[in-house]
Amino acid sequence: MSETGEYPPTMAELRKLVQAQRGWRHILDAGQEDDTEASVLVTLGFSALRIAELAADAAENGTTIEAELLHTGELTEQAYYRRIAHFFRLPFLEHIDPATVMDLDGLDTQLCQPLQVRMIFPNRAPQIAMVPRAEKLPEFAALLAKKPELRDGLVITTPSVLRAAVWEAGSARRVRKAATELFDTQPHLSARVITTGSQGLVVGSFVTALVAVCIAAPDRMLPLLHGIIAILYFSCLALRMLAIIEQRHQRRKGTVVALPPETSLPVYSVMVAIYREADMVPQLIASLQRLEWPRSRLDIKIVCERDDSETLAALAALELPPHFEVVKVPPYHPRTKPKALAYALSAARGEFLAIYDAEDRPHPGQLKEAYRRFRTSGPELACLQAPLIISNVDENHISALFAMEYAALFRGLLPMLARYRMPLPLGGTSNHFRTAVLRQVGGWDPFNVTEDADLGLRLYRLGYRSETLRCQTLEEAPIARSVWIGQRTRWFKGWLQTWLVMTRHPLLTTRQMGWRAMLVFHLLIGGMLFSALMHPLIVVLFLKAVLLLVQTPLSDIATLTLGLMLMDGLNVVASYLVFLGLGMGSMIGLEKLKVGRRWIAVPMHWMMSSYAAWRAVNELRTNPFFWKKTPHRPARGRAPEPVNNQTGR
Repeated sequence: MSETGEYPPTMAELRKLVQAQRGWRHILDAGQEDDTEASVLVTLGFSALRIAELAADAAENGTTIEAELLHTGELTEQAYYRRIAHFFRLPFLEHIDPATVMDLDGLDTQLCQPLQVRMIFPNRAPQIAMVPRAEKLPEFAALLAKKPELRDGLVITTPSVLRAAVWEAGSARRVRKAATELFDTQPHLSARVITTGSQGLVVGSFVTALVAVCIAAPDRMLPLLHGIIAILYFSCLALRMLAIIEQRHQRRKGTVVALPPETSLPVYSVMVAIYREADMVPQLIASLQRLEWPRSRLDIKIVCERDDSETLAALAALELPPHFEVVKVPPYHPRTKPKALAYALSAARGEFLAIYDAEDRPHPGQLKEAYRRFRTSGPELACLQAPLIISNVDENHISALFAMEYAALFRGLLPMLARYRMPLPLGGTSNHFRTAVLRQVGGWDPFNVTEDADLGLRLYRLGYRSETLRCQTLEEAPIARSVWIGQRTRWFKGWLQTWLVMTRHPLLTTRQMGWRAMLVFHLLIGGMLFSALMHPLIVVLFLKAVLLLVQTPLSDIATLTLGLMLMDGLNVVASYLVFLGLGMGSMIGLEKLKVGRRWIAVPMHWMMSSYAAWRAVNELRTNPFFWKKTPHRPARGRAPEPVNNQTGR
C-alpha cells in the first residue's frame, strides 16, 4: 500500500518512484507529461489511482489536484510541504519569525495567495520562504538545475505558516487602516463624526424656535404640534401597512433549484466575527461544516480579538479543517464587529463573501442559492440578505415577540422593498456580497454600531442594490430583558448614526438615491426611531383622550380635540395591529402555534423599545462607539456535532 493512498501502486507508479529516488531532477521529466500536475504528484510518491480520483474532483470543482489533495484530510499541510522540501533537499521551515518579514506594499496579496516572502536577518544573508505549487515544480526544478547557487537562499514552508507571519508583520498597519480608511477616503460616509456643524445648527435652531413659539402661543401651537406628531407617527406605520397588503397578494415562488453538477464553482469566502463566545465554538464550526460547497473552494475565516484568550483556546482545541483560518485582530479603537471584519477583508479570497454571527445555523444550501442569484443577475446586484428565523420562539414572551419582529422584517418588509428596488437596511448577519464591490464601496464603517443597515443604504446610494434569499439562517433570540434592552439600545444608536450620516448632505443623497428611495429611507429608519421615541407620548395622549371621553359628553368636546383623540387612538391601535399582522402573517403555522397567546405582550414590547431608543439617544451623546456585546448560548436541546475533516459538498 502506498504511503498516502488506499490502493497498491501500479507498475508505472513504481517506476516513477524508483526514478524519483535517484534525485529531484526527475521532476523535470514530469514536466513533459500532458498532465504535469498529476505526473508531479505521482513522482512525489502519491498513489496514481488516488491522484486520478482527485483529478476528476479538480476538474469538477475548477481547482487543482494539489488543492483537492490538501482538503481531503488524508495528510497534513505540513507533511505535504515537508515532502517537497525533502525531495528537493531544501530546508523546511515550521515557523517564520514575523520580525524578519518587512511590511512592504503588496504584502497582503500573500494572504490571498501565499507564494513567498523575503526574510531579512541582522547577521546573515536574506532568505526566501516559498510555498511551491505542484504544477510549477518542473519549472522550479529547471531553475535549480540551471542556477544551483539559489538553493542557499531558499526554504520551503506551508501556506498557513506564511500567512501567519504576514498577518503579524502587517497587523499594525492593517488594523489602523481598518479603523480609519473609510473616514480618511470618504469622510461624509463615516459615522466617526457624530453630527456636523451644520446639522447641529439646524437642529438647535429648530428646537429653539419651536420652544419659543410654543411658549409664546401655547393655545395654538400645542394642538398644531400634537397633530403634526400624530400624522408623522401614522406615516411611520404606512410602509409596514403596505407590506401587509403586498404580502397577501404575493405568492411564493418555486423551491430553490440546485446548480447543474457540471458547473464549476468559484471560491466563496465566509467570515464570522466572534468575541468572548467560547461556548459557541463547537456549534459554530459544526454549522459551517454543513454548508454545501466544495471544501477546496471554501475560504472560512473566524475573526477573533487577539486578547480573547478563551475563545482562541476553544478554537485551538478543535482540529479545524484546511479551509478554516483563525484571524487574530490586534486591540485598536473602536472595538467593534465592523472593524474586525474590515481587518480580515483584505484576506478574503472568494469572489463572493458571506457574513455570519457566532450563533448562526445557516441553511446548507444558502451559498448555492446566493451564487445562482448572483450569476443570473446583473453586476448592480451587490448583496443578498438571507432571512433570519428565530428557533426558540416558544421559550418566553421576549423570544416570541422577537421572532415575530424578525418574521415581519426578513420575510415581510425586506422582500417587498427588494421587489420594488428600494434600499434595504441589511441585517447584521447572513449577508452575501460581491467581494470586489464590497471593497470598492469602503466595506463596513467601524464607527457605526449597526454597520449592516449603514452598508445596505450606502450600497444603494452608490448605485448598487440588494435583494433577499429564501434559504434561511436559524438564530436564538435573547430571553433576558436586560440582554434584549442592551442589544436594542445598540441597534437604535446605530440607526440614529446611520440617519445622521445619510442626512448630512440631503440634496446630494436625494440625487444619488432618488426621491422615492429617500422617502422610503426616512420612513424606514427615521420612522423606526421616531415611532419608538414618541410611543409613550402617543399612549399618554390616548389614555388622556379615553379619560376625557369618560368624564365629558361627546357633544361638549371640540371638533379639533375630538379629531386629535381619534388620531391618537388610531395610532396606538395601528401600532399593535401592524406589528401583529406583519409578524404573524409572515410566519408559518408551526411558528404561530409556538407563539400562542404571547402576542398579548405587544404593548410591553413597544414600551421596551421606546426605553431602549431613549437610552440610545443618551448613549450617542456619552459613549457613541460603545459596542454592547450580546451574549449567546448554544441552541436548546442540540449537542454540537464533531468537526469532520473529510471532503464534503
